[in-house]
Amino acid sequence: MQKNVYYNLFKTTFVLSAFTFGGGYVIIPLMKQKFVEELQWINEKEMMDLISIAQSSPGSLAVNASILVGYRMKGIKGSLLTVLATITPPLFIISFVSAFYDIFTSNPLIIKVLAGMNVGIAAILIDVAYTLGYSVIKDFKFYSVFIILGTIIASFMEVNIMIIVFTGGLLGLLYFSFIFRKKLFREKDKNRGEVV
Repeated sequence: MQKNVYYNLFKTTFVLSAFTFGGGYVIIPLMKQKFVEELQWINEKEMMDLISIAQSSPGSLAVNASILVGYRMKGIKGSLLTVLATITPPLFIISFVSAFYDIFTSNPLIIKVLAGMNVGIAAILIDVAYTLGYSVIKDFKFYSVFIILGTIIASFMEVNIMIIVFTGGLLGLLYFSFIFRKKLFREKDKNRGEVV
């Protein structure tokens, strides 16, 4: 049973990586469909948390997300396995494409195929934006909408992305420490009332 989980973890991340074209965000709906809906290894909230952490960390979103899923499932061994499974397909595909780069860039058929893929990728990115936005709005919290609007405005004003990420993280930390402190005081008052 244990080996079966490792095999499924490797196979799933390998296949996802091999068929993810168009950058890191394209993998989000695929991971959600596989890990949340089909395999039910993690729930939707955990998936969104993992994506937030993966996006905020340096490096490729696909690799970061697979590391977190692997760690969530099987600790360090799981994360090493998923990293290997995630980087292997692009390594071979990019090596092959770079060896025949001139042929790929000058072939009209391949150029048309890539143009068609760009349209498909745009549709997937719209789906990702909808999925992530809906998951935030569904659990309506004022601070979430405030951070989203602030991020959009900052992006249009061409604020450095590191400042946006750091500010969003700081605001989230302040908000949750305030909520935690409020909850702690409420529990203390409740305990004090029970003692009296």
